Order: sequence, then C-alpha cells, then structure tokens
Amino acid sequence: MENGNGNGNGDGLKWWVLLTVIIGTFMGRLDQTIVNLALPKIIQDYSITVSSATWIATAYILANAVFVPVWGKLGDTVGRKKIYILGFSIFIVGSVLAGIAWDLNSLIVFRVIQAIAGSADYPTAMAIIAVTFKKGRERSQALGLWSASFAAAAVFGPLVGGPLIDNFGWRAVFLVNLPVGILGLIMALTFIKESTSERPTINFDWWGAITLGVALSAIVLVLDRGVDWGWLSLESIAAYLIAILFLYIFYRIDVHHPEPIVDFKYLHEKIFVGALLNNFIIFMGMMGGIFILPIFAQTFLGYDATQTGYLFLPMAAGMMFAAPLGGSLTGKVEPRYVIMASTLVAALGMSMFMTLDVRSTAPEIMLAVFVLAFGMGFGMAQRTNIIAAVVPEHEIGISASILALSRNIAGAFGIAFFATIIRYSTEDHVLSLSQNTFINTNNPLVFGQVANLVILKAEILAYRTDFYVATLILLVGAAAALMLKVDKDLQDAHVIVE
Repeated sequence: MENGNGNGNGDGLKWWVLLTVIIGTFMGRLDQTIVNLALPKIIQDYSITVSSATWIATAYILANAVFVPVWGKLGDTVGRKKIYILGFSIFIVGSVLAGIAWDLNSLIVFRVIQAIAGSADYPTAMAIIAVTFKKGRERSQALGLWSASFAAAAVFGPLVGGPLIDNFGWRAVFLVNLPVGILGLIMALTFIKESTSERPTINFDWWGAITLGVALSAIVLVLDRGVDWGWLSLESIAAYLIAILFLYIFYRIDVHHPEPIVDFKYLHEKIFVGALLNNFIIFMGMMGGIFILPIFAQTFLGYDATQTGYLFLPMAAGMMFAAPLGGSLTGKVEPRYVIMASTLVAALGMSMFMTLDVRSTAPEIMLAVFVLAFGMGFGMAQRTNIIAAVVPEHEIGISASILALSRNIAGAFGIAFFATIIRYSTEDHVLSLSQNTFINTNNPLVFGQVANLVILKAEILAYRTDFYVATLILLVGAAAALMLKVDKDLQDAHVIVE
C-alpha cells in the first residue's frame, strides 16, 4: 500500500510519467558520458595535467555513490515527487555553475553538486514507476524501457558531445542541461503524482548514512584510482582499511537502528540477494568490457570520438527493442529463464569482440555491439522487476537505491579490474612475443620496427584477453540467474492497493 495520490494515474497519463522519468534519467547519465569527451579541452583551457583532470570524473562518481541510499530513504519518507523535483532542480543549477566554472577547483565543486543531485534520480524514479504501473507485466515493460535509457545515454553521449564540444566549446556540455532540464522539470510538475511510504521515517538514520558514505567513498576511490596508485600501495591499503572499518561501524549501527538506511533483513531474502549478485556480475562484465571498446577503436583503428560514437548506435537500438520485448514475457516465462537466456546472448555478443584486430571493420563491431545490447536489454526489465516484486511497496525506494549502489560499484569494479588486466596482460604478451621473435639483422631501424610491432601485437592480445574474461563473467552471471526463482503469484499479486 502507498500513501498519497500516486495511484490515480490514468492509462494515458502514466505513460507520460514514464517519459518524464526517462528524460531525467537520460539527462543524468548522458552528462556522465559526455563530460569524458570534454576532458582534453578542459585540460587545455585550465592548463592542468591529465592526472588532475581525472578528479572531475572521480569526484562525481564518489558523490553519486554516497548519496544514492540517502535519497532513496528520503523519497520513501517525505515524498518521491518532492525528492525527484528537488534533485532535478539542484542538478540543473549545478550544471549551469559547472558551465561557468573559472578553474579546476570550482569545476570539481560544481560537479559534486551535480552528482549529489543526480543520485536522487534512480531510487525515486524507480519507485515512481512502481507506484504508477500496478500490473506486474505492465510494470516490467515500463521498468525495461526506463532501464534502456541508461544504455541509450551511454550511446548518445559521444554523438551529442562531439559536435557540441567542436562547435560551442566544452562548457556547452553542461549548459545544454538547462533547456532540457527545464522541460523535464515542467513535465515532472505536471504529470508525476506524489506518493510516500505508508511507514514514514521518524528517526532518520543520519549516522548510518554518514558511515556508509565514508565506506563507499573509500571503495569507489580505490577502484577509480587503484590502477594508477597500485593495488598494494599505501594509498590503496589505507582505502581498504577505511572501507572495512566504516562498513563494520555502519553494520553495527544499522543492525540495531529502528529505521535503518539499509535494512539488513534483505540479506535473509535469497531472491533479493541473488538479484543483487546477478546484477553485480552482469554489470561488472558489461561495463568492464564496453569501457575498453572506445579506447581500442581510437587507438588501433584510428577513429575519432564521433566515429567511435557511431559504433554504439546499435546498442541503443538493441536495448530499446529488446527491453520491452523481454518485459512482455512477465507472467509467461519464469524470470530466471529469461535472465539466463538474455545473459547467454550478451555473452555471445561479448565473445564476438575476441577476434578484434587492426583489420576489424565497423560493421563487424556494430554487429557485436547489437548482439550484446540485445542480450542485456532482453533481461533488464526482469532483473529490475524482481527487486520490486520481492520487497514491500513502502520500501521500493530504498531497495532501488541498493540496486543502484550495486550496479555503480559493479561498474567501477569492472572498469578497474579490466584496466588492470590490460596493463599486466600487455606486459606478459610483450615478454612472450619477444622470447619467440628472431631478427636476422643488426639494422637498428629494423629492431625499432619489430619492437613496435611486438608492442602493438601484445596490446591487441591484451584486449582480446579482456573480452575473453568479460565473456566468462557473463557466463557465470547466466548460471547464477538460475537461483532467481520468484513465485508467479508474487509477481502478479504485488500491485498497489488504492
């Protein structure tokens, strides 16, 4: 049961609600993708180092991860629409401020403001969809379409960002959020109806939020910077210890708190834990594998940023076509079988990248991207809907924040893990190829050419190793999906009572 008038949406209105939250989610995720393209121009404009510029992205990731659980709890308590609009409004202001930032420090501060506000979107948007779409199958389709906007944002980031930066400068990637944000804000005020949990929070878990925030900051920081620091460096070890200490403190606080920010009773719910584990494995493999594809295209195929963006167009098509198709199977096929099949297809798509080399063509890459995206999209609605099906309605917001947190950490871990594989695998392949390469000349020019060819071949083999490992991870995710057994009656009966 939900309090408020969030359940009175007509059949036409509720699809406007879905479009509204899709715009918000798309804008937030697009901003994350598009800013990476602007980093070279920012470095040049501010005369800073590459290492310093990476904090523009790191600060955003940290702040976004830390505040997701807080917003989820507040949305369930004071109202999802209020929190959604508050986060959306602050995000617009933060974007404008970032667009007029005068130095690196000010830009980092304004990016943190953006991230804090943007982290309100996921838990509140998912809860708004859940209370708007009552039927299990319809809800699954809506959640699938909404989830597809994540992938669409990743695809359109390079397509939109390249022309914006080239024609209007890097500040345009932030300022463009103003007109789009105003449109989304007007739609939110018009179409979204307020809803709250039937059990409002009386004693907010501030200490739990603070200790969890410190732990997550340490985890995300070491995942983001560990490749540069070294995984056994003093900085990394300090981050590990801080994360462990504060996670323990957080657990001791929340296990006894009457209204915890993360209710550990979820750990006793096998379906919930299984869904989180499956999401973590799949997003780790997908994000880690896809992260290195643009680098390969620009480094070895000579593509620029805009051309690389074109390679990902099939991802948007595959996701947006497959997501509602997979959602339509709700109530007809057990979710675990849909998720397993979709993950196997995604693994097939990932395995197609294992043959990449300097002679690979754009159509070959785009076909693999489409197969991967179709597989991911086909099961996305089912993965999200399981979370909504097995928790009480009044806790959908906080459960969505836990799911978002799991995906964020999985993505960060996957990127760090695969970046590490690239580094060490390249070194191993260089040694192996060097030991098996024989040069029958003393010409130094030939030596130099052969050395370059050995390094080039080693790097390509390292990328293939990355895609091979990513494929194995997705296959593990497919097997893990068989644990996700949800009663059909629970899915169909879990509707909102007016």
